[in-house]
Amino acid sequence: MDVSEIEVRDEVGVDCLPYLMDLFASAWWTAGRTTSDVTRMLAASDLVVALICGPSGRLVGFARVITDEVYLAVVLDVIVAPGSRGSGLGAMLMDAVVGHPRLAAVRSIELVCQPELMPFYRRWGFTEEVGRSRLMRRTADPLLVGS
Repeated sequence: MDVSEIEVRDEVGVDCLPYLMDLFASAWWTAGRTTSDVTRMLAASDLVVALICGPSGRLVGFARVITDEVYLAVVLDVIVAPGSRGSGLGAMLMDAVVGHPRLAAVRSIELVCQPELMPFYRRWGFTEEVGRSRLMRRTADPLLVGS
């Protein structure tokens, strides 16, 4: 994929929703999401970053952020289309997220990732050294329980 053909947008329009659903279907943690739930999720997210392939109009990368714009931002659902992984789109996506003007003054940006992705996120200053803090979760999602 030619990265120069990628456009960074701050929304997922109705035309791109089917592509977002395809992206979500490709990942274990998002595979069961429904269009109605995703539509509500998009409306409630503070910041959305979408990577659109110009020639096709296809959504090839996505991330979203929940933030108070002062103390904390939490990056969620970072995902790149399976056929486009390894092409630099993940880096482009994270550059757009951490460089977004709405996050410029935020003191802490956090995310949760699988251990094998930790080296990738370290490039933007993310670390697993978070003091004595530990992630706690209350969930009804069976995909997020265990291992």
